[in-house]
Amino acid sequence: MTITALDHVQLAMPAGGEEEARRFYEGLLGIPETPKPPALAARGGCWFEAGTVKIHLGVEADFVPARKAHPALVTDDLATLTARLEAAGIAITPDNTIVGTRRCHLSDPFGNRIELIQDKATMGQ
Repeated sequence: MTITALDHVQLAMPAGGEEEARRFYEGLLGIPETPKPPALAARGGCWFEAGTVKIHLGVEADFVPARKAHPALVTDDLATLTARLEAAGIAITPDNTIVGTRRCHLSDPFGNRIELIQDKATMGQ
């Protein structure tokens, strides 16, 4: 038996936060929303998927944001993406603690930690 892939990451959000999630994940990060299966849609939340990137947000009654645990998303243009996020009022915390890696941290609208990493194949561009 071997684990062969990660299917998705689920983050929690408070009830009624779907529009904020759409503005952030689809509008700012550019990850399109995908419909939840009908049996799950009644629970609230929303899913964002593009290729192998799958972020699912589920409603949690006693919501507490994930401030340490986080998804790390790879981008081919960290500078442009962080500029877009900053223009939208999102605070970015650069992190150069790993030599040879460009990355930063930010929070989604609910306080969940998100890491962005520059795709190493595009770092010289």
